[in-house]
Amino acid sequence: MVKIKEFRIVMPMSMEEYEIGISYTIMKMEQQNTNSKEGVEVLQQVPFEDEKLGKGQYTSKNYHLQSKIPSWMKGFAPASALTCPLFSKCSLTIDTVIRPDNGCSENAHNLTSEQLDAREVEVVDIASQSRDYWSKVISAPNVDLTAFRSQRTSRGPLLKGWMDSCRPVMTTYKLVIMDAPIWGLGERLEDCIIAGERALFLACHRLCFAWIDEWYGMTLDQIREMERQTDLLLKKTLNKPAKAGSKHDGKRKTLKEEIVAVGSCT
Repeated sequence: MVKIKEFRIVMPMSMEEYEIGISYTIMKMEQQNTNSKEGVEVLQQVPFEDEKLGKGQYTSKNYHLQSKIPSWMKGFAPASALTCPLFSKCSLTIDTVIRPDNGCSENAHNLTSEQLDAREVEVVDIASQSRDYWSKVISAPNVDLTAFRSQRTSRGPLLKGWMDSCRPVMTTYKLVIMDAPIWGLGERLEDCIIAGERALFLACHRLCFAWIDEWYGMTLDQIREMERQTDLLLKKTLNKPAKAGSKHDGKRKTLKEEIVAVGSCT
């Protein structure tokens, strides 16, 4: 059974600031979590323009994180099995749309009525903290955003009700579609992966705001150059050959393929 989960993550910044901040945060987190054995391999990062979604950036990555697999999954299959035909049947897609609102768009992804009936929605408060399995695995720096105040922007702390009163404000709508057609394991695997994505979204967006004084004022050109340098660094760390201008061949499914698009509020 295909599972559809939409996470709405409200952020105390403009959409233009978010594009800079989230890119900076992802790069920094990938650098902190990549070593010679595990980490993130960037396959493709290219800009795109869509008639409905507008301008954005397509990103394709491989996540080599075998040690972070839950114990129940290790008992079912060794880490090497994640590349075998059993798991090649699985698919995970994440579509991201950002809008200048506080989570009020009810169908940001233009889903069909059938998809809407199957969709589960969760508003994620970045000022909250989770202590679930995946949050411990991610082990992101712990910052109390209910006490944090940015020195450069004077934004924060994020107290109760901040999502309704904060200005500027925007929301990233992340639609996670997980399909694991494996008898006896599929539903549990789908729940596991979606829970992992939620924990990653929360940690990443918490740090995006916590690190605002580091990236605030940077330009998009500076970020794109940092992405190129980070790509080379990650490949070198993982002992992967760097292929300038290489593109994903469209045949091999990766663990995570994201479309990040900018849309207007409806």
